[in-house]
Amino acid sequence: MTRQFLPDGEQVPVTIVDVLPCVVTAVKTVVTDGYQAVQFGYGKKKKLGTAVRGIYKEVGSFEGLHEFRMLDKQDYQVGQKIDLSQFIVGEKVKVVGVAKGLGFQGVVKRHGFSGQPATHGHKDQLRMPGSIGSGGVQKVFKGLRMAGRMGGQRTTVLNLEVAAVKPEINQLWLKGAVPGARKGLLFIQA
Repeated sequence: MTRQFLPDGEQVPVTIVDVLPCVVTAVKTVVTDGYQAVQFGYGKKKKLGTAVRGIYKEVGSFEGLHEFRMLDKQDYQVGQKIDLSQFIVGEKVKVVGVAKGLGFQGVVKRHGFSGQPATHGHKDQLRMPGSIGSGGVQKVFKGLRMAGRMGGQRTTVLNLEVAAVKPEINQLWLKGAVPGARKGLLFIQA
């Protein structure tokens, strides 16, 4: 993240995203596959298996492939390149990524529990969850909020504004923060 200065002197926090150009590797239709989707390849991979090399021989080798379902009919051809030209400064985008993993956390941080009072017989129980069930039902219910691993799930941030588009260096500047760690994979949808 960095900041961008507006003409009136205001500072805006922006996230710089390096955008890899995508290539359409497959177009799936209702007639042939039973659903409508477009598959994109991104990045460059040095070594490919023989079977994968045969499938994508006309479009190249890719580090990753991702498929997007399409609701309406759009014209995509195999080998077509998708780059930053579709983004416009000022438009709102949806960003999907995997949030940072925070490891094993207690109930106060993970679920926002208030904890126990610091006095009146609560020695060493300040950040404990308290009772997990009544005496009548002799089990722990599924989905009960307890301590555990936090973060690491798929997260969507809506309505981030495009601050700048720099196609010469393959960068997209977005106002605000995006989910995930540095060098993480993001899906940006206009």
